[in-house]
Amino acid sequence: MQQLYMKQKVFSIGEKFTVTDDRENPIYTVAGSFMQIPKTFRIYDQDGDNVCTITKKVFSLLPKFFVNIEGQPTITIIKEFTLFKPRYTIDSGDISVTGDWWDMDFEVSAAGSPIAQISKKWFSWGDTYQITVFDDDKRDLIVSLVVAIDRVKADQAASSSSSSSS
Repeated sequence: MQQLYMKQKVFSIGEKFTVTDDRENPIYTVAGSFMQIPKTFRIYDQDGDNVCTITKKVFSLLPKFFVNIEGQPTITIIKEFTLFKPRYTIDSGDISVTGDWWDMDFEVSAAGSPIAQISKKWFSWGDTYQITVFDDDKRDLIVSLVVAIDRVKADQAASSSSSSSS
């Protein structure tokens, strides 16, 4: 079992996150593209190797995000058509997400066995997520999923604020 923490940097050009262990040693760096279409996020391990790419589909009726881990399509997050509260589907083979992932308090399972628990820390400077990984072999997948869900939430918040200000 491993405890990780993902902290979004509040004031940065482009969007950056650092994922650290419980001793604050950097494990992953997440870098968002700046003024690039499609919007892309890349996750690098501590050796600087790209382990994941998250891309938002540009021309789509409803938002869709693709997560490629080590160059292979692994997770797709698709917004469903709803009139009130936003709802998304996570398509990732045998991976399932249960709990309230919109408020970042959820569990991730693979083939019915829990592999991670994610919770948001509410009183912190910038968004901070505590990620408890039960299966170290799935660590890249878990971190990629948390970043992708955070990006979906940020995209929803941006579109909600732009539509309410019009």
